Amino acid sequence: MASTRTSKTIRPLNRFITAHNSDGKAIFSNALPDTMPVQPIGDGADFSLAYTSDHFPAQLNKEADIAEYKNYLANPPGITVSGGSVCRVVDMKPYALSAMHRTVSLDYGVVLEGEVELVLDSGETRLMKRGDVAVQRGTNHAWRNVTPDVIDPVTSEKKGQWARMLYVLMPSEEIEVGGKGLSEVVDGIGVRSST
Repeated sequence: MASTRTSKTIRPLNRFITAHNSDGKAIFSNALPDTMPVQPIGDGADFSLAYTSDHFPAQLNKEADIAEYKNYLANPPGITVSGGSVCRVVDMKPYALSAMHRTVSLDYGVVLEGEVELVLDSGETRLMKRGDVAVQRGTNHAWRNVTPDVIDPVTSEKKGQWARMLYVLMPSEEIEVGGKGLSEVVDGIGVRSST
């Protein structure tokens, strides 16, 4: 039940990357602009790739991680990065419902703006409000923006509101339940497979 493309009711985002000067003092990196790039996807959402790494532990020396991230900005990763991490911000337009999907990963999802319903393939749901955290452990799920409408003070019409979530995703070992492997399912969410 996705609405047509509407103007965002939440602000654009920045991400600030730190580094070190030659004396070892903390500074802000100028390797990339502060403005976080936005990638519209097909399920009523905008993805912002806040940061990625190819390694765990991360390789910070000689700004190797920044080079890895620059590569992913030019060639967006799948949902996860094998052996690394993904930090992504997802903006969901009013009333959007994502496709059901499964990641082979451990994900932390935090509501930053609005209200989002976490829908599991069993039919169970949880309402998440600002600051609530979902610990997604490789389950088949969807996200629904259920942020309450606001009344436009000029027209007295109801206006749907965008929701925003922050996700940190780390790949996991293959998920197995009852001797059966559960693989990644990303059809319909506008992101390529992680493999």
